[in-house]
This record gives sequence, C-alpha cells and structure tokens, in this order.
Amino acid sequence: MLKQKLYWCLFFFSLLGFGQEKVILSGVASDTNNNETLIGVSVYISELNIGTYTNEYGFYSISVPQGNYTVQVSYVGFETILEKIEINQNVKKNFSLKESNQELKEVVITKNIYRTNIKKPEMSVNKLSINTIKQMPAILGETDVIKSILTLPGVTNAGEGQSGFNVRGGSADQNLVLLDEATIYNTSHLFGFFSVFNTDAIKDLKLYKGGIPSRFGGRVASVLEIYQKDGNNTDFHMNGGIGIISSRLLVEGPIVKNKGSFLFAGRSSYAHLFLKLTDNKNSAYFYDLNTKLSYKLNENNNLYASGYFGRDVFSLNESFVNTYGNSVFNLRWNHLFSNKLFSNLSLIYSDYYYGLTLDFIGFNWDSGIKNYNLKYDFKHYLSDKVKLFYGANAIYHDFNPGKIEPTNDTSGINPDQLAKKYAFEPSVYIDVEQQITNKLAINYGLRYSKFYRLGDEEINLYANNQAVVYNEDFQIYEKATPIGSEYFKKNKTIAQFGNLEPRVSIAYTLNESSSIKASYNRMSQYLHLISNTQSPTPLDVWAPSDDYLKPQILDQVAFGYFKNFQNDDYTLEVETFFKKLKNRLDYIDGADLIANDDIEQVVLNGEARAYGLEILARKNNGKLNGWISYTLSRSEQRTPGRTAVETGINNGEWYKTGWDKLHNIAITSMYKLNEKWSFSSIFSLQSGQPVTYPNGQYQYQGISVPTYGLRNENRLPTYHRLDISATLVPEKNKTRNWHGEWVFGIYNVYSRKNAASISFRQNQDSGNNEAVRLSIFGIVPSVTYNFKF
Repeated sequence: MLKQKLYWCLFFFSLLGFGQEKVILSGVASDTNNNETLIGVSVYISELNIGTYTNEYGFYSISVPQGNYTVQVSYVGFETILEKIEINQNVKKNFSLKESNQELKEVVITKNIYRTNIKKPEMSVNKLSINTIKQMPAILGETDVIKSILTLPGVTNAGEGQSGFNVRGGSADQNLVLLDEATIYNTSHLFGFFSVFNTDAIKDLKLYKGGIPSRFGGRVASVLEIYQKDGNNTDFHMNGGIGIISSRLLVEGPIVKNKGSFLFAGRSSYAHLFLKLTDNKNSAYFYDLNTKLSYKLNENNNLYASGYFGRDVFSLNESFVNTYGNSVFNLRWNHLFSNKLFSNLSLIYSDYYYGLTLDFIGFNWDSGIKNYNLKYDFKHYLSDKVKLFYGANAIYHDFNPGKIEPTNDTSGINPDQLAKKYAFEPSVYIDVEQQITNKLAINYGLRYSKFYRLGDEEINLYANNQAVVYNEDFQIYEKATPIGSEYFKKNKTIAQFGNLEPRVSIAYTLNESSSIKASYNRMSQYLHLISNTQSPTPLDVWAPSDDYLKPQILDQVAFGYFKNFQNDDYTLEVETFFKKLKNRLDYIDGADLIANDDIEQVVLNGEARAYGLEILARKNNGKLNGWISYTLSRSEQRTPGRTAVETGINNGEWYKTGWDKLHNIAITSMYKLNEKWSFSSIFSLQSGQPVTYPNGQYQYQGISVPTYGLRNENRLPTYHRLDISATLVPEKNKTRNWHGEWVFGIYNVYSRKNAASISFRQNQDSGNNEAVRLSIFGIVPSVTYNFKF
C-alpha cells in the first residue's frame, strides 16, 4: 500500500516536472536595432527537446537540469541564434536578435514564419506578422489589418464598404478587439474603407477564433489582440508614407538611451481638400494618433503608457455633420517577482463617441460608451512542463444611449437625455498549460465572471414581467404598456448575473510533422449592440444586460488536424467547429431602434448556432509564397414563441443570419522577382449576403405595397474581386540614411460591380417593378511612397 502511494506521488511530481533538481534560464528577447521587445520568440534547447516562447512583453522562463546546453533562439524575419550556455544555477540571459534582411520591405519569408506548432495545445488561432501584412495589396494606398485577417479561414465581413468583421458565423459586436489591452469598439474609418490600426505602429497581432484562453472574456465570437511598438530606445528614427488619399508619419526615439523611449504615429486622409477646390461642399475624412511611452526602471520593473485617438468626419453641405471615433489610454507596470513569476498591472480607459449635427432640423445628437478597467495578470513558470496564468480584472461601464440639444434658440427642439446606463463587470481566471507526455499537451482553465446592472435609472415595470406582448388577433408582437416604474439610486443593483466559463484545449502529436487537436470553450457576453443592420454603423448604441436583455452564453467545440510537409516548406490546417448560443437578441417586425429609451419593448431573446469546416494551406518558403483558405459554414438563429399560442419571430423557424456565408475562399500570394521588384495579390470569393426580397405586392389607395416572406430567404449575388500590388525598391545611396520604396496597387482589377444592396422600386415610365443594384467600388488604382530614415 505504501509503495503504491509512493508511486503515485512520484508520478504526480513527474507530471509537474519536479522529478529532479532544476535551475531556471530566463530573460528577455529584443531587436538589436531598437531594443524593441519581441513577442513569440522561440527559445529551444535541443539536448532536452524542450522549449518556450516569449510572452507579450518579451519575457521567457524555462526550467532545466543543471548542465551544458545549446540554446536556439529564432523569430520570424530574424537571424537564428545558437549559443552554448553552462547552466549550473539560475541564469538570466537576454537575447538580442538581428534582422535577417535590413531592407525597408522584408519580402523573404523565413522558414518559421508560418510554421505550425505541432505540439502546442493551441488551435483556432491565427497569427500574421506585420511584415507580411505590409506585403499584401494596399487598399486605396493603405495596408490594412482588418482586410488582412479577412484572408484567413472563418473570417468574413458584410461586404464592400462595410465596417467590422465576422468570425465563425458570429456578429461583429461579438468580437473583442484589443489595442494594448484596451477595447476598441469601432474598428473602421470611413465606414469600412480603412482600418483604425496604423500598421507602422503595430508590433504583433493574434486572432483567437476558438480555444480562447481564460484571461479573455466579455465577447463570445473571437478575440483580436494587437500590441503597439514600444519605440526605439537607442536612436531617433522616422518613417511614413505619402499616398493619393492619405498619408502617415511615425516618429520614435530614446527618452533616456537604453532605458526609455517614445513613439508617436499619425495618419490623416485629405481627399476632401480637393473637393473644396470645386463647388462640392461635401466631405469625408479621418485622422488618428498612436502614442507609446516606455521606461525601464530597473531589471525587474518597466512602465508603459500607451494611447490611441481617432476621429471620422462626414459632412453633407455642412448641414449634416457626423463625427465618431475611439479614444483609449493604458498605463501598465511590468514587475518580475522572480525568474519564475512575471506580473502585469494595467489601468485602462476606453471611449467610443458618436456625434451628429443636423443644422436643417436644428439639433445635435451625442451618444457613446466608456469603460474603466483595472486588471492584474500573473504568469507563473512552475517548471518546464507546467505554466500557470491567473489574474483578475474589474470593468466599470458607462453607457450614453443619446442626448439631444438644439443648435440654436429658434430650432424648436427640446433638450433631452435618454436614460444613461451603468454596469460593473468583475472577473477572475486561472489557466494551466501542461505537457503531460512527449505526445500529449493540454491547456485548461476556468473563468468566473459577474455582471451588475447599476442605477441611477427609472426602470419600467410590465405585467407578467413581459415588455413585449403577443397580439393573437393579428398574430404579431407589439410593445407592452408599462404598468408602473421603479427608481434605482446610483450604484444600486438593478440586475445581476454570474457565469462559470470553462476552457480546455488538447494536442496529441502523431509524429514530428502532424498532430490532432480539440478544444472546448464557454464564453459570456453581457453587452449588446442594438442594431438591425448587417454590419455595425456609427449610429448603433451599446446596452447592458438586464432582466429583459439576457447575457449571451456560447458553447463551442472544435477539432483539427495539423500537418507540416517537406521540412515545413508547406503546412496544412483543417478544423471543424460547432457553436451554440443562448439569448441571442432578435427584433420584432417594425422595431424602431433609434433614440428608443425602452429598447426592451422591441426585442426578444432567441438562440443561434453556427458550424463549419475550415482549411488553410500555406507555402512558407521560396520566391513565391502565400496561402489558400477555404471555409464551408452555416450561421442561423431562431426565436420560438414563449407559449404554445405565440408564433415566434419568423414563425419560430431557423433562418440565416445576416453574416451567413456558405462559401468563402481567399487566395493570397507574394512573389519576389529580385531585389528591386516584388508583387502580391489577393483573390477573394464569398457567398452573397442573406437578404429578404419582396415576394409580392398589393394595392392600397392606388399605392403599391410590397409583401415579404420569411427572413433572409434570398441572397445578394456572389461577391468576388482581385487586388494586386507591385513594390519598387530603388537602389540605395549607401552614403545616405534615407530609404524609400514605391507601392503601386490596383483594387478590384476587373472592376467587378459587387452589390452592396439591392432595392426595389416602380419604374416611373413603364410602371413595372424593377430591382436596383447599388455598387460602391469599381476599379481603383493607387500609388504610395514609403520612406524611412
């Protein structure tokens, strides 16, 4: 009996990696040129066949037995370091990596750039290097983070000129988009033509579609995690680009050499200035600013302050002015308690503002959402086999659904403020990354989130607690009439929710070049975007969960097969997924959402589901490289009746969501002809957006009134286009520090008239009904000059 107990004790400790005395190798990996820390650098010890990766701040830690080892340090686009190290005690070793190509535009894709990590229990995750994004065809002269992730499997958008993106059949508001840990509520400039992310200021990005770690919460579809550069703390540098429609400039340099740095990056469009030379008084433009300050207090403490401010302005004859944009700020403190325990404390502010001025009516409209977030994260490297990630965060939400003010004393508009809403969202989490055997690895974790809907607010009361009633005579849903109200004082709880969110991912290695993986995650979302459009618009407002708008709860499972071919020159990833969502909001027919102070009277809680197959094939090396992605998927929702009498929305039947795309294919290629010329292209094709067309009409007092069938039974025509670009790097003058390049691009090469919408009208001449297609773009050429010094 004693022997058995001893055996199991030894087995348990061996799983944790405590079988023999070990020492710690730890440190930071950075770029030789600017001391910029690097995320995801591989630190591998060949003699032990073990390795690790640097975290979001460039830190790594690995436990090894005492001895002499060869440490291999490798990263995308950088020369690999091989160094012999004697490790007989805890060793702190920093690595400085040198770029493998000092050209302004790095077009050689190294062996590891898209290498699938076969053994790591991470799936449904896509990474794109900034160098790769900059090689892809520019849209209107600008490389674009959001457009680049649309080339990945499982990612689509509503169509041309639409903002946001959709992941695995989810809506755009179900994506958590983080810039230096701060929430970005609107990811687009100029209604989707540009992204809010300046690629010059971005260091790294990662998209989680499934198997999402427990440290993330608050959204149910995906997490797009983006980190800004820290800034050069050794030398002063500038780089930027001048285009036909917009230009950008980045300035970085040391505050104190090798200790502190600053970074400022600005962008602006200026096509509207040309309109001022004509009689056209309309305009549309954007501008944004990225900032970052970094300071190293000592070997164990670093401070960071980062921010973003962006605005879009859209004006029609100065009588209609629309202004909207994001503002974020983050103050962070990194602290190293020991060579095994790393921590990050963040204080974060996020704000999304929407303003509208209608001079011809005489009022101003303001709305938006703010949040204040305090989070503390720990990374504990227990051994070479076990890592712990744990922490807590608390978010205070401040919602402004809308405020109206008259623009002058004669407008006749009365000032009005829709009821402001407040909420508090605390959470705690723990994640474990464990290597069980040489073939089996697992990530498992748990997140517990709470949500408190808070006063100060007057809440309507309804009979039977139903804000929507069913009219049996007409078989339609209607607004309920309140039977009273109750006032909740400031910070008094109106409603509260709590949810456990388990997460697990498993990887089993079949051999050195292939593995199978599986994952499950539960996610909760307490915020709702009130919108009945297919993609977000600036006029949409956010609302917190309460007794009528229930939290969305998602369960997702995924299975995958991963394979490397020909010494990692080619990789293949195949995944299948199934998602089920509870409490998906649906709107009754004829719902009025704009400036509605009683939104609970036009919404019902339903359910949604999505499932599909994703294939990603990559060619990683050689002059020609790129990837092909294909997705076959379905996204549906339904809202059945609450009783046997009620028909439900859409007769209680499943119907396609507005972001259902049965087929989605993207072919991305990059070709380096020589040291001067390189080329790239993207071909994309996807099923048309689901829509509802009229299926008949009737006459009423001489007016033709259309009738409609079930929701989203029709589709717009198939969407497809080809974008190409060419980059010319002139021969350098070795006596000058100035480096430049020309980027020539063509958007929509064969000028496909993709339908943004199809409307129906009666021809005034013939009296017949006709369909009218609205297309936004034909062929659009562009040229940009990029520079660096």
